[in-house]
Amino acid sequence: MIEEEEAEGAEEEEEEDEEEEGGRGSKRSSFLCNMDDEEETVSITDRRPQSGYENVYSECGCCERVVINVSGLKFETQLKTLTQFPDTLLGDPDKRIRYFDPLRNEYFFDRNRPSFDAILYYYQSGGRLKRPVNVPFDIFSEEVKFYELGEEAILKFREDEGFVKEEEKPLPEDEFKRQIWLLFEYPESSSPARGIAVVSVLVIVISIVIFCLETLPEFRDEKEYLQPRHNSSEPDNGFTPFNDPFFIVETVCIIWFSFEIIVRFFASPSKPAFFKNIMNSIDIVSILPYFITLGTDLAQHQGNGQQAMSFAILRIIRLVRVFRIFKLSRHSKGLQILGHTLRASMRELALLIFFLVIGVILFSSAVYFAEADEPTSQFTSIPDAFWWAVVTMTTVGYGDMKPITVGGKIVGSLCAIAGVLTIALPVPVIVSNFNYFYHRETDNEDQSPVVESMPPGLTEKLNQSLQVQGEIDELLFLCMTCSK
Repeated sequence: MIEEEEAEGAEEEEEEDEEEEGGRGSKRSSFLCNMDDEEETVSITDRRPQSGYENVYSECGCCERVVINVSGLKFETQLKTLTQFPDTLLGDPDKRIRYFDPLRNEYFFDRNRPSFDAILYYYQSGGRLKRPVNVPFDIFSEEVKFYELGEEAILKFREDEGFVKEEEKPLPEDEFKRQIWLLFEYPESSSPARGIAVVSVLVIVISIVIFCLETLPEFRDEKEYLQPRHNSSEPDNGFTPFNDPFFIVETVCIIWFSFEIIVRFFASPSKPAFFKNIMNSIDIVSILPYFITLGTDLAQHQGNGQQAMSFAILRIIRLVRVFRIFKLSRHSKGLQILGHTLRASMRELALLIFFLVIGVILFSSAVYFAEADEPTSQFTSIPDAFWWAVVTMTTVGYGDMKPITVGGKIVGSLCAIAGVLTIALPVPVIVSNFNYFYHRETDNEDQSPVVESMPPGLTEKLNQSLQVQGEIDELLFLCMTCSK
């Protein structure tokens, strides 16, 4: 009897074990069926519960935490903080999945650690981007581009840093005019444009050399150009301004300058903007003296006009030709950087001039009264002392005027010291502006998109490999979920 009861108990235990195994198998099969029935892809941080738990998830899912490892330094934030900017690298689940480490259950970025403080604060503050003091500007700019914060955030960040927003360069709508505009306005656009720029620079250099050489005594005709002819019946030995070699070379240069400015005016996208451009104004001013001089020479050759007045005007007009040297700035990056620096530093330059004017008035008055009792003093009045004050404050010191008395020498010493301090105050701001424009030009020259330089087949393979890597990471996460 006892043996029969033990056998029956053993059979009951076996039946119970079989029922438990069957229940577990049904649970596993139902879990696998549920996994197969899901149509949406399950991401790492965006796991969605089924039916009855949706309300609970809506209340607690926003508080889900995300661990971000930046070169060994771990940051922890809430998922809702990152999802405020879904177009960024951290805010888009499909983008950040590529950097997920399923073994450590964290995102790993091998990037600059100090910069990520500001990147994370951008999400926490709702869009405020501030560069850390200990991070250089170029490194932080690369980090902002890597995390894909967007062009709007980059532009706002550059404005906060004090950089001037670059103006867009319009192009003509007509295809023929666009090609002509690029040919004459942008030397870096093509090889023919570069050739035209070289020719233009050579013509400018020749014109400047001619302007300087014609003032030498060996080539200058005092009788024809600097003195009026009192006796109009005096023979001219067949010499006229029109057969002068300098005039012929100058005419050839002016023909090129006129052709260049007419073509650029014809192809310009905006005629009012063309005249507002300072470089075009310099081009026009540089060729006007030739035509005015030509008209004056023709009037004199025909015996019309007042010669004494025309010679005085002619000297002033010829002086304007020196502005032709500024035409080189169209083809010189260095001169363009200098021009941008001076334009951006107008407030500092005005402040420098203001300080100099105050110093000149103060020290010229002081040295005049300090030298008033000295009979041999060179400072006869305060306006006469202005020249001495300017030369002393700029530390040039020609020595043509100098104080004699002890009081005058003390004033001169103070004037020199004040001049050094006055000039040194705005200089760092001007140097900073120059560095900015210099680095901006060099960065624009060095920038070359990597994707465009890669062959099309290699680019497609790279995108496919990244897509496959993302799918592998998702599968690893699913396996970890099933094992749990």
